[in-house]
Amino acid sequence: MQHINNYIESGILELYVLDIVSDIEKESVENMMALHPEIREEVEQISLAIEAYLPNAVAPDPTIKPFLMAVIDYTERLKNGEQPSFPPMLSKDSLIADYSTWINREDMRLQGVLKDIYAKIIGYTPEATTVIVWIKDMAPQEVHDCELEKFLVLEGSCDITVEEEIHHLFAGDFLSIPLFKRHDVKITSLIPCKIILQRIAA
Repeated sequence: MQHINNYIESGILELYVLDIVSDIEKESVENMMALHPEIREEVEQISLAIEAYLPNAVAPDPTIKPFLMAVIDYTERLKNGEQPSFPPMLSKDSLIADYSTWINREDMRLQGVLKDIYAKIIGYTPEATTVIVWIKDMAPQEVHDCELEKFLVLEGSCDITVEEEIHHLFAGDFLSIPLFKRHDVKITSLIPCKIILQRIAA
């Protein structure tokens, strides 16, 4: 318990909520949230406190909340008896059918009206996190320095810009993002773009 208290008091959770941590630190916090409900609850309290003190602040990265909620959802599912699963690694040869076990599950469907981004974790190991993600309009620019990001489009279409190169992706298309490259996502279909997203430790 002292270890958990020390972790909470270290200041890393506040930095995580403010999204000013490295990718390694971010993964560490998310792992700790998955293991310790006390840390997950503290992150939620910090988020609420910061929102209360910064009512006129710049809008946060729209990916933070859905991915935080996905971690919480995944943790709860495991607590309730779901067995960990290990989706296949994404590659240029991946097919949508490779992920049908997860795509076809009733609890892996979009819940409610999509505002920005919605995510459901389907597999986690220290090496890779695999997520089904729905994106309504866009995902903002980011750069990864310690994890590879791979995409397989399931439904809809999008443009993923990597540095200056635009990749037009449709259902069944795969793309891998190299380390240290700026990239963003813009949805080009009338429906949300549904993808398998895999983040792999580099």
